[in-house]
Amino acid sequence: MTASLDVRRGSDYSVLSRRIRESGLLDRRPGYYAARITLVVLLYAGGWAALAVLGNGWWALAVAALLAVAYAQVALVAHDLAHRQVFRSQTAAARVGLVVGNLGIGMSYGWWMDKHTRHHANPNHEDEDPDVDPDILVWSQRQARVARHGRRVVRFIGRWQAYLFFPLLLLEGFNLHVSSARGLHRSSLKRRGLESVLLYGHFALYLAAVFFLLSPGMAIAFVLVHQGLFGLYLGSTFAPNHKGMPMLTAEDDLDYLRRQVLTSRNITGRRWLDVFYGGLNYQIEHHLFPNMPSPNLRKAQPIVEEYCREIGVSYVATGVVDSYAQALRHLHAAGAPLRSNA
Repeated sequence: MTASLDVRRGSDYSVLSRRIRESGLLDRRPGYYAARITLVVLLYAGGWAALAVLGNGWWALAVAALLAVAYAQVALVAHDLAHRQVFRSQTAAARVGLVVGNLGIGMSYGWWMDKHTRHHANPNHEDEDPDVDPDILVWSQRQARVARHGRRVVRFIGRWQAYLFFPLLLLEGFNLHVSSARGLHRSSLKRRGLESVLLYGHFALYLAAVFFLLSPGMAIAFVLVHQGLFGLYLGSTFAPNHKGMPMLTAEDDLDYLRRQVLTSRNITGRRWLDVFYGGLNYQIEHHLFPNMPSPNLRKAQPIVEEYCREIGVSYVATGVVDSYAQALRHLHAAGAPLRSNA
C-alpha cells in the first residue's frame, strides 16, 4: 500500500450516509426488481426452451452462449438478494437466494454469501479478503515471494498471470461449482441439507437435460462453451473493480469509508454497462452502501464523488478498457518476483 493513502479519523461516513439517506437512495425498488427478475427468468427459461426446440446441432452452441449470459444475470440477481437489496427480510432473501443460486445455476448461496461478506468487510486485504487469496494467482509481490516456495503450478501461472488471466476465467464457472460443493462440507454452513439437495439437484437436472437433448459429443461441447462463457462473463464483472487498486495488510488502519473507497474502482460509460455489470460498475457506491438497490447506485455516484472531493479522499473512475488494463498491469507487476526467480 502506498504511503499517500489518507488515514484521517472522524465521522466522515456518517455525514455521507445521512446525505444518501435523505436522498431516498436506500429505499427499496420493488417494481424494478419485479421487472428485472421477470426478464432474467424469461431469458433463462427461453434459453432452455430454445435448446429443446433446436435439438442436436451446431445451433446448440449458440444457445450455450445465450444461457451463459442468463446464468451470469441470475448470479447478479443472487448477489443483490444476498445484500438484501430486494427484500428487507433476511429469511425471504435467503429462501429465494437458495432457489436462484443452488437450484438455478449450481452455486451454493450460503457458501458464496459467507465468502462475499468477508470480502466486503476487508476488500483487497491480503490476509482477510478471500478474493485475493493466492490460491492460483498472486495479487501482490509479497504473495509472489511467498509463492516462490509453494506449489509449482502457482509459481508458473504467477509468472505469466497477466497473459493467462482471461483464459483462466474460462474455468471460473467450473470452479464456482466445485467450490460450492466443497463449501457444503463446512459445519458452519446453515441449511446444509437443503443446500445439498438443491445444488446436486441442479447438477443432475442440468446434465440430464443436456445429454438427453444432445448427442454425447455435442453435449460435451455445449457444457464446455456454456460453462466457459459463463465463467468469463461472471469473472469479467468482478475483475476490474478492485484489481490494481491498493492492497492492504495488517499494518494499514483505515476507517470504513477509506477502506472501501480507496480499494475500489468505478467503471464509467453508457447505461448498458449498468445491465452488463448488474450495477457493479458503481463499485465504490456499492461497497459504501451494500444494501442500496442497484438502480440507485448511478444516482448516488455524484453525491459520493463530490463528498470524497470535499474530504480529500481519492475517488477512482475510468473506462472499461482502461479498467482491465490497470488490472492486468497490476497482475504483471505482482508476478515480477516469480519471473526473476525463473
